Amino acid sequence: MFVNLTIQGLWITYAPITGPAASYYGVTDLKIGMLSMVFMLAFLPLSIPVSWLIDTYGFKIAVGIGVVLMSIFGIARGLVGQNYNQVLLCTIGIAAAQPFLLNTWMKVPANWFAPNERATAVGLVTLANLVGIALGMVLTPMLIETFSIPRIQLVYGGVAAFSALLFLVFARENPPTPASPPGQEERALMFDGLKQALKIKQFWYWLLITFIGLGLFNGISTWIEGIVRPRGFTPTDAGTLGAVLLLGGVLGAVALPALSDKTGKRQLFLYIGIGLAIPGLVGIAFAHSFFVLLVSGFFLGFFLVSANPIGMQYSAEVTFPTPEGTLNGLIQLFGQASVVFVYIMEAFRNPDGSFTTALLLGAAMLIVCLFLVSRMKDVKVEAMPKPEGEAGTEAKAHANAA
Repeated sequence: MFVNLTIQGLWITYAPITGPAASYYGVTDLKIGMLSMVFMLAFLPLSIPVSWLIDTYGFKIAVGIGVVLMSIFGIARGLVGQNYNQVLLCTIGIAAAQPFLLNTWMKVPANWFAPNERATAVGLVTLANLVGIALGMVLTPMLIETFSIPRIQLVYGGVAAFSALLFLVFARENPPTPASPPGQEERALMFDGLKQALKIKQFWYWLLITFIGLGLFNGISTWIEGIVRPRGFTPTDAGTLGAVLLLGGVLGAVALPALSDKTGKRQLFLYIGIGLAIPGLVGIAFAHSFFVLLVSGFFLGFFLVSANPIGMQYSAEVTFPTPEGTLNGLIQLFGQASVVFVYIMEAFRNPDGSFTTALLLGAAMLIVCLFLVSRMKDVKVEAMPKPEGEAGTEAKAHANAA
């Protein structure tokens, strides 16, 4: 959770200060946006090879490689922070580390948690990501009042290096006792599992939903300062909106996946998450009151983000025995390929600089997602069997009663 938190902070750090950063480097808003977009672009060639590494050698080795890259290039970006081209090169290095972290979201819960706890566990990793983005959104506009942009990046790089050190020292691949029921420990080989997953229509539906949902989330996160600037809001206001959006996401990522695990229902909570995100998105598009803007951001974050861990666990259930790393890699690949949404939002920017048309297009795409959810049926989520000793004691009690 901690290493995912720090890399997301490194990803989003320029978004809430797009205008000031463009002035500092003497470049356009689009070039500052590129410092976020390269994270999505790096996923396209790296996701599947990284997934193979995770499924073949385990998450500790894979994440270990990722956190070392994150540390080196995170600190380097602060050291060369006065030059845009060098900052971009270091950002590409950080972006190359991200698949090693994000593609383990389902592998770690599969190793350490029972099946009826895994959506909750994925939700907690999602929560960590959101906290990292929220901290970047809030702290950067505050810090820029006192510190230079290179100094801020150096601090963030140092925190990332500290999180990496903790992971390398303390992470373990497996718990002392297996977390899965008997018969579920073995997974298909990567390419066999890949072929199996791609034959399942429900999985394709979730990939399309991920493409749209994560595209919207990344687009709004990347352009958040530009979205609110035409209505007279400041970079600090944009950072606050981003934080509230992510606060909603943090709460949603914990609450709805836990309810989904408890009830064993996935489709119902996907309806709730995606459907109730639409009013929040419309509010962000039109709100002129800061209070209404914040309420809309919270609503959007709570419901849109909560759907992600539920859908990821649903995918694991309908595609079993596809390996978790392979599955996670495919989902993240589709999600990061949604970088096209970031470009589309810029292309649909209104003459006054607002993103209203692009945001309304996003709302229409969420309606399409609701139709796709209607094609996804629940599968039974098996609980972890009781330990042999406990089960034996119950059996003896029933025998004595008989």
